[in-house]
Amino acid sequence: MVKLVLFDIDGTLIRTHGAGVKAFMRAFACEFGLEDGFDQLTFAGRTDTSVVRQFFRIHHIEPGPEEMERFFSRYVFLLDYYLQSSTGGVIPGVWEWLHQLQNLPHPPITGLLTGNIRLGAEIKLRHFGIWEPFVTGAFADDHEDRNEIARIAFQRGRHILGNNLKPQEVLVIGDTLHDVRCGKAIGAKTLALATGGAKIEALAQSGADWAVNNLLEIHAATVCS
Repeated sequence: MVKLVLFDIDGTLIRTHGAGVKAFMRAFACEFGLEDGFDQLTFAGRTDTSVVRQFFRIHHIEPGPEEMERFFSRYVFLLDYYLQSSTGGVIPGVWEWLHQLQNLPHPPITGLLTGNIRLGAEIKLRHFGIWEPFVTGAFADDHEDRNEIARIAFQRGRHILGNNLKPQEVLVIGDTLHDVRCGKAIGAKTLALATGGAKIEALAQSGADWAVNNLLEIHAATVCS
């Protein structure tokens, strides 16, 4: 029985239609005068901190704590700004699935497992009214490596549910191959969604326990019982 469900954010819970990428680009331009090189970056499934470090190094800058703090202070301000005009929203099936989880005989707790920094995650989810359901999680502030973020999320789940929480009692839900890999890294069950750009065929071949087009195609009881 699943006791902890960990959700990715972008492409899994919500779509921001580029607000995050715009905020990244503008923050680099405003703070450091860097306006090219974005074509060399891949955002999907990556952690915010790893993307920032990669971009700095493209420009031959070794990012220290001061540079990272400068970037993210401007980024979260701009993220909030760009979200105000975003046409994105909560992905179909998400609210229904959260309600299904709550109505299970033994409802699991819900958390986040994301490459967003924590404040960025909160800004995005609060904007779309879907921050409150999540009581735990781990973020890019915790670690730059997504597999390590998964381990931290698992340990935080244990802090709430008890040290007897087993890896197979955790479900990781995401929309990229990175999400499947980090779920497997902690021994969790994995549910892959083709809602963020990855092809359903690739997700099905990734070793995910379930791969579906969206959460409307599968009931929470099917994967959590």
